[in-house]
Amino acid sequence: MSLKLGSIAPDFTQKSSEGEIRFHDYINGSWAVLFSHPADFTPVCTTELGRVATLKPEFEKRGAKVLALSVDTEEAHRGWIPDINETQNCTVYFPIVADHDHKVSKLYDMIHPESLDKMTVRTVYIIDDMKKIRTMITYPASTGRNFDEILRVIDSLQLTDKYMVATPVDWKQGEEVVIAPSLQDEEDLKKRFPKGYKKLKSYLRMTPQPGK
Repeated sequence: MSLKLGSIAPDFTQKSSEGEIRFHDYINGSWAVLFSHPADFTPVCTTELGRVATLKPEFEKRGAKVLALSVDTEEAHRGWIPDINETQNCTVYFPIVADHDHKVSKLYDMIHPESLDKMTVRTVYIIDDMKKIRTMITYPASTGRNFDEILRVIDSLQLTDKYMVATPVDWKQGEEVVIAPSLQDEEDLKKRFPKGYKKLKSYLRMTPQPGK
């Protein structure tokens, strides 16, 4: 099965560092970030999971749950978590899926076809509260992810779901956004964007971020 943007995120039941998890039950009306890492007790992964743990308030602010995954066992995950907490000065609060049978990693295409040891690469799925896949990002094993960027993408998705706007290059919370070209009625524009807008071209109109 080929996963695409807009696909329903496949459900699965798998063991984790916090017991058995059924993914759709875990999401339960929230947004979700499912991300894989190559292996436990590895340096880059340790920094990544630590970073996610310190970002707990930011994910909660966005109504997003996180769920990590690797092909190691739940026992390995539980043994590794104290190292993450110690070295990254954090408390890992989210489950780590134990995908030693590769069931989930195959379902979500997380294993690089040229991988000799069947380790997962650094794949990220951002899934909305309707269980639809909204973003897919894959990094090589040697490159740690930027979780500030993942939060930025969630912000963009949640904003553009609510208002008829898009976010321009390098956009961050509080900056101007782009009005959807489909909106042309002037009265409608005044109602939707009471702070006004700048018309740079007929197809390029900037307005202060709605809701701010």
